[in-house]
Amino acid sequence: MKTHKRKKNSRIRGARTVGWGFRQKHKGHGNKGGFGMAGTGKRADHKKQVALESDSRKKKRYFGKQGVTSKGTAIAKYEKINLKDIKDNFFKKDGDKINLSKHKILGMGEGFKAEITALAATASAISKMEKAGGKIILPEVKKAVKQWVEKEKVEEKNRKI
Repeated sequence: MKTHKRKKNSRIRGARTVGWGFRQKHKGHGNKGGFGMAGTGKRADHKKQVALESDSRKKKRYFGKQGVTSKGTAIAKYEKINLKDIKDNFFKKDGDKINLSKHKILGMGEGFKAEITALAATASAISKMEKAGGKIILPEVKKAVKQWVEKEKVEEKNRKI
């Protein structure tokens, strides 16, 4: 007696893989590592030679990091602090000497009578402190040393000789 057998196409309808496991396995493209230039990473084997050859023509690096980085990488090398916060947290009496040598002083708030040693300061912070009778002491900036001789000076020396 013949039993009713369900058709295969009704069983596989809606299935991506249709009984072949992972959806990429039965596409007939082999193990190509993805689409486009996928799989050309630093340690991968696929299409690396093509990536290297195209780099020499464009003079751009294909591998590694390029371009704009995230905000997290652009961290300032110094802390910033406002005059208001200094007055609230560090200032006790007139004539205090406050050492904030790793900070940049910003101008939000009012000036007060104190000597603040800082790494940097804004122009508004310096003017507010001076108006109130205070002072912001910044480190001395060393002059850049020129490592080349200007042509005019060399010519003058040659003329004298």
